[in-house]
Order: sequence, then structure tokens, then C-alpha cells
Amino acid sequence: MNIKFKKRHLKINLIFGIVWLIFGLLSIFTKEKAYWTDYGYIIISILYLLTYFYQKQYKYITIENGILKINGAFGKKINLSKVKQIKKFAGDYILKTDKKELTINTQIIDPDSLIELNTELEKLNVKWN
Repeated sequence: MNIKFKKRHLKINLIFGIVWLIFGLLSIFTKEKAYWTDYGYIIISILYLLTYFYQKQYKYITIENGILKINGAFGKKINLSKVKQIKKFAGDYILKTDKKELTINTQIIDPDSLIELNTELEKLNVKWN
């Protein structure tokens, strides 16, 4: 099961990528001599666009075979069978085991996917705070 990002979250990354690309191209092609900082705009643009395509492809959370994984550069995993407690704090879910803690930001989750996530977490029969 895949838990998607909000469309707004994805669009913001795409818009920032396009805006930085426009700044970069304008700064490079409108000056007689381009400086190294002008190329920085292009690099920032590429990073935003890569983030957009990565998040669109791999979603926010993947749940399969009893493992919940947050996708990303420093993705975290937690075995759902070892979760002892789920805490709601400031719009986030904090899943706790004896050794690990994993925070899920619910503000960037698509509303339909949030319902699916809640359904999966309620199946765990653990203490909610």
C-alpha cells in the first residue's frame, strides 16, 4: 500500500523548480558574463525538480509485509508488529517501539491516503495517546 503526498505539496516543489529554472536561465542569458552564482539557480532548480519527480513516483509511505517505510533520502523503516504505542502530537503520528521512534507528518498526506493509513494503524491494536 502506498500513502501519497498531497497534490499541493507536489505542485509547490514543481513550481519552485520551474521558478528557479527561469531565474537561472534569465541570469545566464541576459548578462554578458555569467557568474558561478547564476549556475546555482540551475542547481537549485534541478534539486526541486528531482524532489518533485521522486515524490511523485515513490509516494510518502509504503506499507508492505508488515513494514512501514518512509520513502526519501534518509528513509526510515519500522516493523508494525513491534509498535507498542502511537502518539498523536501536533498533527503528527509518532510510532514507538522498544528501541525506535518514527514520526509521520500527516499534514503532507493526501486526505484519501490518510484514511487508508488510519485504517492500517487501527488494525495494530496498540495504545493511542
